[in-house]
Amino acid sequence: MDTTSPTDRSAPEELWDAVVVGGGAAGLSAGVVLARARFATLVVDGGAPRNGPADHMHGYLTRDGMAPDQFAATGRAELVRYGGNHVRASVVDARRAADGTFGLRLGDRRALRARAVLVAAGMTDELPDIPGLAERWGSTVHHCPHCHGYEVRGRTVAVIGSARGAVSRHLAALMRRFSPSVTFCVNGVEVDPDERRRLTAYGVRLVDANVTRVVANSDAGSADTVAVELDDGGAVACAAVFVAPRPVPHDAVLTALGAARDPVSGLVAVDSSGATDVPGVWAAGNVVNPRAQVVTAAGAGSTAAIGMTGWLLERDLSAASTGRLDTGDAA
Repeated sequence: MDTTSPTDRSAPEELWDAVVVGGGAAGLSAGVVLARARFATLVVDGGAPRNGPADHMHGYLTRDGMAPDQFAATGRAELVRYGGNHVRASVVDARRAADGTFGLRLGDRRALRARAVLVAAGMTDELPDIPGLAERWGSTVHHCPHCHGYEVRGRTVAVIGSARGAVSRHLAALMRRFSPSVTFCVNGVEVDPDERRRLTAYGVRLVDANVTRVVANSDAGSADTVAVELDDGGAVACAAVFVAPRPVPHDAVLTALGAARDPVSGLVAVDSSGATDVPGVWAAGNVVNPRAQVVTAAGAGSTAAIGMTGWLLERDLSAASTGRLDTGDAA
């Protein structure tokens, strides 16, 4: 069912109360909150969610096992039901106008104006350059034990080290909670003697050779469907591979609007409500928190939207007050 609303309100002269950039869990949750608060709301959705390659999502109470595309479709339907609007497009440019509003240009050349903007555009998981990883991403190759660990419980698991060394070591240990057979293909990750001792004592097997590719296991009779091939000629057969990708936030709109970054994390900085240091600009979900699961992102979107309603309301009150005073003086 197509739940996308007409987009005639996106004409250049039309001023939206709120434009939400991103139509995932954070963006749609925010859109619903804003629409229910009776603000003119538009969600601009690029249509490439981070969890799109996965068949199911987990860890979301009452929605466990739901397919990501079904979740998004249900969210869009709720948004439209409350009077919100949705358009499938990408924001390619953003500017702050002299009057404090925001101008957004879409990839299809449409122009939008907004009093407030929430960026919930998510992120991309940049995988190590290992042949065979990307093709299996979301099926037999995963990154989050909390999202996919339970589904491979009791089966053989290989963890491939990546440029995120500390995360890779943690991942190898955590997967041992789900499987009695975990092999950490170190793949160049630094593991000091104490860490090696701790991992080995916990039941994690360490293999120091570098990974050359991930292929289908040639043993047709094995339950292990994947083989991690190594540069020493060896291979690790397993049912699932876990790896720590590099998070690449989709924060171009935020940086275009001048939002400052956290000097430690490098991510765009937000306060507890999701507000950036640019008045009228919020951010929520993976774009500012790569570790956020679907349920976390949805909560962050809701929190940001509540902050936006308060911010918009204050401006409405000020405008109304000014208007009444002007009318009274004229009388």
